[in-house]
Amino acid sequence: MAVNQAHTWWDQLQAEADRQSDQTDISRQRLLSIAATAAMDRVARTGLGAMVCSALAPMLLGSGKLEREAEKLRFYARFADAANIEETFVAPPPVNVVEEAPSLLSRHRRFAPKGVNCRYLSFQSPFTPLNPALNEDYLAHNANRTARALHFEHGDKPRPTLLFIHGQSVDSYRINNWWFSLTQIYDQGYDVLLITLPHHGQRAGASHPVSGIGFYTNGLAGTNEAMLQSISDARSWLNYLFERGVPQIGVSGVSLGGYLSALLACVDDRLSFVIPNSPVVAPVDMALQWQPVAPMSKMMFALGDLTMAELRHCMALHSPLTYQPRIDNDRLFIISGAGDRFTSPRFVRLLHEHWQGGRIHWFPGNHLLHLEQVHYLQDMHNFIDRSFGMVP
Repeated sequence: MAVNQAHTWWDQLQAEADRQSDQTDISRQRLLSIAATAAMDRVARTGLGAMVCSALAPMLLGSGKLEREAEKLRFYARFADAANIEETFVAPPPVNVVEEAPSLLSRHRRFAPKGVNCRYLSFQSPFTPLNPALNEDYLAHNANRTARALHFEHGDKPRPTLLFIHGQSVDSYRINNWWFSLTQIYDQGYDVLLITLPHHGQRAGASHPVSGIGFYTNGLAGTNEAMLQSISDARSWLNYLFERGVPQIGVSGVSLGGYLSALLACVDDRLSFVIPNSPVVAPVDMALQWQPVAPMSKMMFALGDLTMAELRHCMALHSPLTYQPRIDNDRLFIISGAGDRFTSPRFVRLLHEHWQGGRIHWFPGNHLLHLEQVHYLQDMHNFIDRSFGMVP
């Protein structure tokens, strides 16, 4: 059964992934460089795996904790159903977006590219956890309750806008602007909104040693809620832009942001396009390829009485494999690396197959090192022009 069949992909994923290959046309032509970048990814993902384990350990290690976590996770299984999507992704209520005065910005938030009109924006996130059992712990992260963004706005009139979603722990506006040449998109005549995901940047807790670690400090049930809050806040930003008269909005994101971009295409039909870049596709399976996550997960399965399929199912409510996109396939464009070993090509292909079309561009690099990036950036900019109707 194909992976795009609802309700069953969490049982079939391993078999579907095994029939795929991590080889691409590029990796056959550039065997040495692809192998080298893949090796770099294996090293880098060990560091991220150690961070995830350190965040989860206090929640999972201890008498009865794994059993309680498994009970919390099982709450989410019934929501992994397209029929429940409106109940899972509750439409956010109106929010009051405010512009922060430059004099109130801390030094590290004064980034403003030359020639770009920048506005720092925020609102109080109205999100409440889907699982009432997590209300107190999740909402105790006060800093996370303020959603933040940087707006590249021409200011003369509402313009088509790119909403950009950063990756795990890489929330710096400066880095994302440099990495993805977002000022070039601004120079094309479009506005850009760079959002800050929950538990990242100024939304991170004061005790968090690494930006983004809050995605895991409330256990895997808390990870589910962080994913849901990410989508809720993104929809609030979409509402804000449309209410200001913005005629069209497209979304792109990298890594975790790519995963959320793909998910947003399943939740909101107002988008003109979605461009997931190096997207996470199957977080549970991806993490099980890492050290030291793999041995810790095996222990969790044994002590918490969870199978791999059950864990996928309990986290499937925020997977783009669970739903069909609400925009046309010709508005979907995946970008990924042939040497990516955070989210391997075999999993990216599953997302592409699930979407039953759309474009895919392979570049000769890994999750962090995007070799020959100029080619996919040009493809991306052309795709944005076409999607916004600026060229035939």
